[in-house]
Amino acid sequence: MPPANGEPPVWTADRIRALGTVTDLTTAAAIFGLSRATAYDLAKRGQFPVAVLRFGSRYRIPVAAILHALHLPADDDGPPAAPSQAT
Repeated sequence: MPPANGEPPVWTADRIRALGTVTDLTTAAAIFGLSRATAYDLAKRGQFPVAVLRFGSRYRIPVAAILHALHLPADDDGPPAAPSQAT
């Protein structure tokens, strides 16, 4: 749901993860800062920033691919911590 002030939503890593396994092309476009029309054009040409799954006339985008493209961990645990060095 967009903020009450009419501005586009802020896509945090947690908010993207909360989308589930896949999302629609319009939502993925918003995450990447693309217009709906541009997103559909890129998807049709096979040039969307991540893999696009097509089911009939519907496009679905894997959320893990979005996170990977944005260099975000797929889970909220984050990257593994570096091992500590005991002295």
